[in-house]
Amino acid sequence: MKGRLLALDVGDRRIGIAVSDPARVIASPHSVYTRVGYSPDVKHIQGLCRELEITQVVCGLPRNMDGSVGFQAEKVMAFAEKLREAGLDVVFQDERLSTVSAHQALIEGGMRREARKGVVDKVAAAVILQQYLDGASSGAPESCNWRSIP
Repeated sequence: MKGRLLALDVGDRRIGIAVSDPARVIASPHSVYTRVGYSPDVKHIQGLCRELEITQVVCGLPRNMDGSVGFQAEKVMAFAEKLREAGLDVVFQDERLSTVSAHQALIEGGMRREARKGVVDKVAAAVILQQYLDGASSGAPESCNWRSIP
């Protein structure tokens, strides 16, 4: 399956957004959206999907370190349900330590702390998306599709 993917690092205040190339090989940070509420948030994501010709949305699922689904993961799943109800095809990718990886990459790149604040969410979304793409290209099963969430 080809077509661009959109990845979301969903937080309480912000959503980091990343996109793939049409061949689904490379993930790139796109933007950071400041959350307003379910309805405007979903409309924003829908608009991006139309504009960028997105075929599927990958939501980072913040599982606990033991793999269980906690409170934050439940909030992400509730948001993903709203996206699904709006007609978007949504899958999940385990995002444990994606923000840590994003911070480390930005630090290694020499970015100062204040500058990192504005980009870490979209870089984390790119980390999530690249993990998903790498898993798909290796023939590994999807991290988790909509129907496999416990």
